[in-house]
Amino acid sequence: MGTGERDQEAHVSEGTTGAGEAGGTSGAAAAEHRGTPTPSPRTLAEALRARPDASLAALLRARPDLLTPVPNDLTQLATRAGTRASVVRALERLDRFALQTAQALAVAPDPAPYPVLLALLAGDEGDTAVESALPKALAGLREQALVWGSDERLRLVRTARELLAPSATHPSPTGLGPTVAEATAGMSPGRVQEILRAAGLPATHDPVSAVAALTSLFTDRARMSALLDTAPPEALAVLDRLVWGPPYGEVSADPAPPVRWLRDHGLLLPTSARTVVLPREVALHLRAGRAHRAPEPVAPAVAPAKEYRPQVVDSAAAGQALTALTMVEDLLAEWNEGGPAVLRAGGLSVRDLKRTAAALDTTEQAAAFWLELAYAAGLLASDGEADERYAPTPAYDGWLDLPPAERWSRLAAAWLTATRTPGLVGGQDARARTLAALGPDLDRSPAPEVRHRVLALLARLPEGTAPDPETLLARLHWEHPTRTGPEDLRPRLAQWTLTEAELLGVTGRGALAAHGRELLATGGDAPSRTGVTPLLGLAAAAALAPHLPEPVDHVLLQADLTAVAPGPLRRPLAATLNVLADIESKGGATVYRFTPASVRRALDAGQTAADLHAFLAAHSATPVPQPLSYLIDDVARRHGHLRVGAASAYVRCDDDALLDEIVADKRSAGLRLRRLAPTVLAAQADPAALLEGLRAMGYAPAAESAEGDVVITRADTRRTPPRTAPAPVPEGPPLPDETLLGAAVRAIRAGDEAATVVRKEQPHTAPAEPGGLPRTTAAETLATVQAAVMTGSALWIGYVNADGAASQRVIAPVRVEGGFVTAYDHTADEVRTYPLHRITGVAELADDPA
Repeated sequence: MGTGERDQEAHVSEGTTGAGEAGGTSGAAAAEHRGTPTPSPRTLAEALRARPDASLAALLRARPDLLTPVPNDLTQLATRAGTRASVVRALERLDRFALQTAQALAVAPDPAPYPVLLALLAGDEGDTAVESALPKALAGLREQALVWGSDERLRLVRTARELLAPSATHPSPTGLGPTVAEATAGMSPGRVQEILRAAGLPATHDPVSAVAALTSLFTDRARMSALLDTAPPEALAVLDRLVWGPPYGEVSADPAPPVRWLRDHGLLLPTSARTVVLPREVALHLRAGRAHRAPEPVAPAVAPAKEYRPQVVDSAAAGQALTALTMVEDLLAEWNEGGPAVLRAGGLSVRDLKRTAAALDTTEQAAAFWLELAYAAGLLASDGEADERYAPTPAYDGWLDLPPAERWSRLAAAWLTATRTPGLVGGQDARARTLAALGPDLDRSPAPEVRHRVLALLARLPEGTAPDPETLLARLHWEHPTRTGPEDLRPRLAQWTLTEAELLGVTGRGALAAHGRELLATGGDAPSRTGVTPLLGLAAAAALAPHLPEPVDHVLLQADLTAVAPGPLRRPLAATLNVLADIESKGGATVYRFTPASVRRALDAGQTAADLHAFLAAHSATPVPQPLSYLIDDVARRHGHLRVGAASAYVRCDDDALLDEIVADKRSAGLRLRRLAPTVLAAQADPAALLEGLRAMGYAPAAESAEGDVVITRADTRRTPPRTAPAPVPEGPPLPDETLLGAAVRAIRAGDEAATVVRKEQPHTAPAEPGGLPRTTAAETLATVQAAVMTGSALWIGYVNADGAASQRVIAPVRVEGGFVTAYDHTADEVRTYPLHRITGVAELADDPA
C-alpha cells in the first residue's frame, strides 16, 4: 500500500461511523508513544500502538497473513488488518461463541459499551455462562484486531461489521433486520408522522426527531409492553413468525387487519410495495434483548461411546499398525517390476485401482488410502519416463531396512502432515471429472489441521475411551462454525480421519493408543507446514515398539506344500520366501504355498536347487517335507532346458523331441513357430511374449542373453529416480516462528517511530509532503549530521537505497567521514553506514516536552 493511502486513512477521525480504524494523527501517536495516556484510542492504529510487544506478536501469530510482507509501521498494519480478505480469514478462525459475539457487536450501536454487548448475548434475564465466557471471547477478538476500543467504546472493525451486519441481500445469522432509522430512510415524512400518531406519540417538526422518538418507544421495555398489550392476538402471532428471522415478509395490496395494525403502528415497516420488515428494536424487545436464540458460550463436550482397558487399545492398534506395514509392503512389492501407467491427466486409472484393491484383498477406497499414504511418505512415485509408470522410489529400500516401529512412524508422520485426501478418490471435481488416486487434484489444505484437531480431542478423553462420532463432529462445528455448507469438507475430513487413524493403527477400537498420543505430542498442537521430517514420530515409534511382536527367523513347512509363518518374518527371510512361494492367506500367521511357478520364479532370480534346499533347511522349524523337495528338484531339472533368445525370438533345446512336442501343441499356434534346425525354433513373437506363452503351456523356459547365458531376472530391479515426498499444500501463509515474530515486531515499532516522530521545522527547507521524505540540500544534510554527531541527538532521515527504494529512518549519527555517516539505526535496531549522497534530507526531532 502506498504512503498516500495510509495517510488518507491515518487522519480519519472517530466522528465518522465505522471509519478511522487504520490510522491516527501523528500528535496523538507521538503522545502515546512517549507514554502520555489517552482516555480511549480513536483509531485501530492507536489501539495497536498502545499494545505491548507480546500482544503485537500474538496478533501476527493469530493472523500470519498480516506479515506478508512485514508492514512498514502500525498504520499500515492496521490498514492491512481491515482488508476484506484478511478479515474473512480471521472470522473463519473464530469459534462459535466468539463469532456470536462479533455478530452481536455488528447489530449493536457503534461504538457499544460492554453492558450493551452483554445484554445482547445474555438477554434481559441474564446468563451466567455467557457472563463468564464473554470476557475471554472479547479478549480473543481484541487480540486478533477484530475489535478495538475500551470497554466503554467497543468497536468492530469496519469490514467485519459490513460482513456480519444484516441487510436485505445478506441476512445475519442473528435473524435480525434493519434498525428503525435504516428501515425508514426512504419513507416520506408524512408517513413517519402517521406512525407516530398511531403509536400515541406527539408529532415532531422533522423526520430525524420522529425516527428518534419511534426508536425510543421501541427500546423502552415498559412503553413497548403497553403498546403490544393493545395489539390483536392475530397480530402477535404474525410477530412470532418473524421474531427469530427471517425478518422479512410478503403482504398483499390489501393486507389483513392484523398486518395492517402492525404496519400502522410501525411494528412492521414497508421495504417495498409487497414486502415488510420487522425492525431490529422490535425484534430485540420480543426476544427479551437476545441477539441469538441460543448463545453457545461453552464448547460441547465430546461424549465417550465405549471404554476399554488401555492395554487392549494399545494391542489392537499395534496389530493394525503391523497390518498397515504389510499392506504398504505388499503394494510396493506388487509394483516392484513397474506399476500401472500414469494417466495423461495424472493419477491412476479406475481399472488399475480395482486391480490393486483385488491384489491387496481390500476395498477400492482402502486401496486408495494405502496408495496415497505410500506416495505421501515418498515411497512411491512416477518414474518420469516417456511411458510414465508408477514404481517404488529408492527411499523405499532404505525404509525397508528400518525396524518395524520406525517404519510405521514414518508412515504415520506422513499421514498426519499430508494435505493429500484419499477420501475424495472416486468423487468429482468442479468440472465433473472423476478424481483419481495419486492424481494432482487431491490436495486439501485443511486436512492436516483437521487430523491434528481430531486426535487432540481424542487425547483429551481418558485413556482407552472411544468417542461418540456425532459429539466429536458437533465440537468441531462449534470450533469452526463459518465453514459450513454443502461444500464444507471439514465434517467429512473428520470422519475420514477417524477411519484412517484406525486403518493406520493410530487408534485401536476407536480410542487413541499410547503411540498415537506420542505422535500427536511430537507433531505439536498445530499442523506442520514443512512436510515430513525424520524426527517426527520417533517418540511414537518408541511407544509402539514394545507392542509389536519380534520378527521370527523360521517357518513351519507342511506336507501339503505350504509354509506357515508364526509371526512377522525377518526382512531377508521374508524377501526370499516371497519369491519362492505365493502368499495364500494373511493374518496372525501368514500361509505361503509352493507351486511350480513360484519355484521357477526363484530359479529365474538366480537361485539353484541346492540354494533352495539349503535355505529351507536353515529356516524351517520342521523337517523339509519330501513333496516339497521333489517339487524343487523337478522344476530345477526342467528349468533352462529350453532357451529363449532374440532373433525376433527363438527357442533352442538339445532335446529335439521336446521341440517336436511344442510344435505339435495347438496352443503354440499363436506363437507362429517354425523349425530352423533340429534343436532350434524361430518365432514371430518377441522374447517376452514367447516366454509367457511357453510358461502358459506348462514348460519352464529360461531367457537367454546374446552371449548364450541365462538371463537372471529379479523382482526388485525397477526404481524411480530419487524423489522427495510431496510437500503439503499450505492453507494460507506459513505460521511464523518466534524469531520472525520478534524481528517483525521490532521492525514495525521502529518504522512506526520513524513515521510518527515529531520533527523540528527546518528553516530554508522544503517541507515534506504527508508521508513523504524530507528534502534538504547536500550542504544542509552534511551540517545537520555533523552537528548531531557532536550533540549525540537523533535525526529523521529520508534514504534511497541502491535499488531505488525509498524509506524513512530514525538514526543517531556516530561518525561522519569519507562521504559516509555511521549511525545507530533505530528502525533496524543496529549500527549501519549510509552514503551521504543517498540521504534525501534530514530533520531534527522535536524535544520531548516531558
